Amino acid sequence: MAAPSPPKLIDIGSNLGDPVFRGSYHGKQAHSDDFLDILERARAAGVGTQLLTGDCLSGSKEVIALAKEHAGLYATTGCHPCRAQEFDTFPGGPDAYLEALAKVIEENKGPEGRVLAVGECGLDYDRLHLCPKDVQLKHFPPQLELASRFNLPLFLHSRAAHRDFVDIIKAHVKPLRGVVHSHSESLEQALECIQLGFYIGINCSLKTPENVECVRQLPLDKIMIESDCPWCEIRPSHASHPHLSTITSSITHSHLEPLYIPPSVKKERWTSGKGVKGRNEPCSTGQVAWVVSQLKGVSVEEVAEQTYRNTCELFGIPE
Repeated sequence: MAAPSPPKLIDIGSNLGDPVFRGSYHGKQAHSDDFLDILERARAAGVGTQLLTGDCLSGSKEVIALAKEHAGLYATTGCHPCRAQEFDTFPGGPDAYLEALAKVIEENKGPEGRVLAVGECGLDYDRLHLCPKDVQLKHFPPQLELASRFNLPLFLHSRAAHRDFVDIIKAHVKPLRGVVHSHSESLEQALECIQLGFYIGINCSLKTPENVECVRQLPLDKIMIESDCPWCEIRPSHASHPHLSTITSSITHSHLEPLYIPPSVKKERWTSGKGVKGRNEPCSTGQVAWVVSQLKGVSVEEVAEQTYRNTCELFGIPE
């Protein structure tokens, strides 16, 4: 008797444009391009739809082109806070960079064009060595204007910057909607974002007991799930790992384990059909769904159905 199909999932935070998904690490080709294998593993795990993150002007163009080549892939367009200096170094300055982003959005907006959100944008005070605070603060609000201008949701980033992040959102007088992705802050901060009308994106980086407890208490109808691949894998040292481990002993869902946690080897020993240790993949979105189901005491199917509905409604993804 064939195993049942896995529930349908959407990965809202996939970085498939990263060279590691082509077998290239730190500028060196370690193994053959296995991009199509990665897509197939995702689809086998029920992850037939992915939202690829645009992290800057050139990166946004790259993921849009990638999305147009493969069914089920969509993209965001914006500038990550750690890359906000690109506004100032761009020929013509910040206004020209913003208008270049606007042109990309205008030409590709909607499911057919593949751009479904403005972002990734926001604030990151945890990595100020990559971009100073004043530069981030200057170039975040104009991207909110892009979202209003094109009536698109936001794909937001907030790390160690909650107060300034929220104050900027509140100062934007026009209605905004979107998701604060890869949330790893406190429950109180997550609830404040929800009160402002945003969803909370949960990925594999549920490292601490506080992270786990936050997810346990968040309303399921305000959650979305993501891999944030190739980073943020669930590791044995993470507080979420014991909850993931229960998939092995599940009588009704053990067939999901090889789909959500496929075999992997070190990149130097890679062979076709294998994943790579330390390189997270979109199929791991299923791991997040499983952990959320364990924390909330509901089935993984319920988590999948609700997060799928949340995501389609926000981003206008055709079901």
